Amino acid sequence: MTIKYLGHSGFLIETSGKTLLFDPMISSNPLATEIDVETLTPDYILLSHGHEDHVADAEQIAKKSEATLISSHRR
Repeated sequence: MTIKYLGHSGFLIETSGKTLLFDPMISSNPLATEIDVETLTPDYILLSHGHEDHVADAEQIAKKSEATLISSHRR
């Protein structure tokens, strides 16, 4: 298992042949300037909640990678 901190609340975890991306705010994150959003190909994107600082790049990454998006539901 490898865990990479992406800044703010973002993490990229590789385990058992799968890649998990948590709370991807990357393109507007000064702590993640070395990460190219276009190169990320997670199997799953997990969102802790819907604030912009947790979901900023989720849609772009999900569309490109066809990752399964997992999030909470609010009524």
